[in-house]
Amino acid sequence: MAVPLVVGIDGSEASLEAVEWAADEAARHEVPLRLLHAASADHDVSDVVAAASERARKSAAAVWLSNEVLTEDAASALVSEGRNAFALVLGSRGLGGLAGLLLGSVSLAVAARADCPVVVVRGGVEQRHGGFGCVVVGVEDGEGSGTAVDFAFREARVRRCRLLAVHAWSVPVGNPGPPGLSGYALQALERPPAQVLADALREPEQRYQDVPVSREVVEGSARQALLNAASRADLLVVGARRRHGHVGLQLGLVNHAVLHHAPCPVAVVPQI
Repeated sequence: MAVPLVVGIDGSEASLEAVEWAADEAARHEVPLRLLHAASADHDVSDVVAAASERARKSAAAVWLSNEVLTEDAASALVSEGRNAFALVLGSRGLGGLAGLLLGSVSLAVAARADCPVVVVRGGVEQRHGGFGCVVVGVEDGEGSGTAVDFAFREARVRRCRLLAVHAWSVPVGNPGPPGLSGYALQALERPPAQVLADALREPEQRYQDVPVSREVVEGSARQALLNAASRADLLVVGARRRHGHVGLQLGLVNHAVLHHAPCPVAVVPQI
């Protein structure tokens, strides 16, 4: 049997929205869906599991569904499940978070530690249910975006929608360049921003020729460029690099920003 798509449940409305999204995702990719509840204290969670199962069935009745209840720290349990999962799906808020937090602590911890893609389900009904027909992927210079770009192409194909690849750049502070040279021209002396996109997309475009692709090069903040693009997207995909000498991923300031503020679901995809 295919590895499952795992969704964390805790009884909150955000986790039930994540279940709906995950059920649709499992149906698109034809993989099983596993509902996972984990908590340090042992207590009756039959109502939580029943409510989540009902939401999953309503969204995608044909998906093979299972559930698991663990007496364990939620973040650790989800990270462990992610070692043999298609992806992990989480709500943007949990039951235990402070009212002012924009992202639950479990979701952030899992996004920073998991070995598989982690999707934090954010946004309104239109964003969560494919109302825009667009997947956005952030592309950075270097090798940090390769797996994320592949993931984004695959998502665009199964959704039968377009892909928007966004690359933001800025001139390094303290490096003004020769007099009279524009910022874009200075960047082009090293590697033209458009070339960064072209290099990142060349191979996956050959594999996914049925996916319509558009490109957006932005001079300025990567955070703002991605949040702007996400305002008209069903899914925002970003990459995460491994940290040398440490367990977990390098989420970075941009990933933290989109996880907290994006108006649509966000997928954090580890670089392989």
